[in-house]
Amino acid sequence: MSLQIGIVGLPNAGKSTLFNALTESSKAAAENFPFCTIEPNSGLVPIKDQRLEQIAQIANAAKVIPETIEFVDIAGLVEGASKGEGLGNKFLSHIRQTNSILLVLRFFEEKEVIHHLGAKNPKRDKEILETELILKDLQTLEKSLEKIKKEAKSGDKEKIKQVELLENIKQNLNSGKKISSLNLNQEEQAKIANLHLLTAKKFIFAANLSENELVNFNEKAARQEIGLLDNEVLIPISAKIEAEIALLEKEEKEEFLKALNLKQSGLEKLVLAAKEALNLANFFTAGEKETRAWTIVKNSTAPQAAGKIHTDFEKGFIKADSVSWQDFIKFNGWSGCREKGLVQIVGKDHLVKDGEVLFFKFSS
Repeated sequence: MSLQIGIVGLPNAGKSTLFNALTESSKAAAENFPFCTIEPNSGLVPIKDQRLEQIAQIANAAKVIPETIEFVDIAGLVEGASKGEGLGNKFLSHIRQTNSILLVLRFFEEKEVIHHLGAKNPKRDKEILETELILKDLQTLEKSLEKIKKEAKSGDKEKIKQVELLENIKQNLNSGKKISSLNLNQEEQAKIANLHLLTAKKFIFAANLSENELVNFNEKAARQEIGLLDNEVLIPISAKIEAEIALLEKEEKEEFLKALNLKQSGLEKLVLAAKEALNLANFFTAGEKETRAWTIVKNSTAPQAAGKIHTDFEKGFIKADSVSWQDFIKFNGWSGCREKGLVQIVGKDHLVKDGEVLFFKFSS
């Protein structure tokens, strides 16, 4: 399953322009008036990884399959969305299954692009977005609590614990705290996982800037301006520039970024930030028929990594051949690495490192 990121923002924050640029499509309407996005849009984007390209070349692979990231763009949220204002609240269910939420904040100043609240104010916009997501979670929680409280009347200890947990979360939400800030343990997280609460997800904030603002961006000042916590991620991005980059060929993109003194595109920054925020890593499988990148949670065991390919691989896992991607490229693939004694045979307790090339052996 692809890494999924939901995109939310106030009307005319530039999120649909950003969605179109990131997905190199024109699915999302991007006009100069509020609520130009009516139906939710989604788009799959291959994650470019130079390691994969080099591994595939060494393996002489007939097919190269990168990991993908899915972006889901919904109608702009407005203050009062949870009470039926605007359109965004109607579509929040479409981002319940996403791994992370990207909150697009309008930092750019452009008179031609209407701000429905009259003036640019990213701090205010951030507070509105977070409040509406919190209120949506409270609605979800209230429904669940009503049901579980009835079940807890039987004296079921687990149901009573569940009620206590949800009441605690409800109290924190009412005080304006996101669920992700509550430091819930694994057991508690598992108990609320089926509710798909929005503020339990990792938030990534995107500062949508003009070209000039992007080049001269002061992250420290921007973080202070909108009141970000130390562990919250802010990515400077220009939807306008990303839209221009999306139209260029690979070499032209590189030249364009160099001309702006930028090392990475906004998409590359976003992918790295999402992987870091979600504690993700990649491993590779390499062969002549197919070379592929796979995404796992960091410190997954070898059987868990095998399960990403097929559940039968995890169940019947015996062992795996492992080599670093650097050695695989340097010594010309599996055969060269075996000659150098660089291929390790790893078992069920092996923790997979980012960039490992693996060949699994399992019983059917």
